[in-house]
Amino acid sequence: MPAEQKAALSQMFELIASSADSSTIAEFFACLMTPAELKDLAVRWILVNEIDRGTTQREIAKRYHISLCKITRGSKELKKEGSAFKKFIEMAKSSGSGQES
Repeated sequence: MPAEQKAALSQMFELIASSADSSTIAEFFACLMTPAELKDLAVRWILVNEIDRGTTQREIAKRYHISLCKITRGSKELKKEGSAFKKFIEMAKSSGSGQES
């Protein structure tokens, strides 16, 4: 990825991390992304939460109409040492905002 794009992402991530207003962050993402991109983002978050709960990959694929390839990628990322997915799932659990089935 070109340096200019990396810098832009870094700036966005810092601004998002510094914001305490989740509604402004939601509005920002709604402006930034198409409805389809937002749906994909939500589905990816759902799938890593389902994997964390122990739901089988085939069950996730059937329930949410997600490819096994995408689910496997999420599973591999979740298993990595220091996984950001795992960190965020634990943050959601500790804040009481974890996904419910």
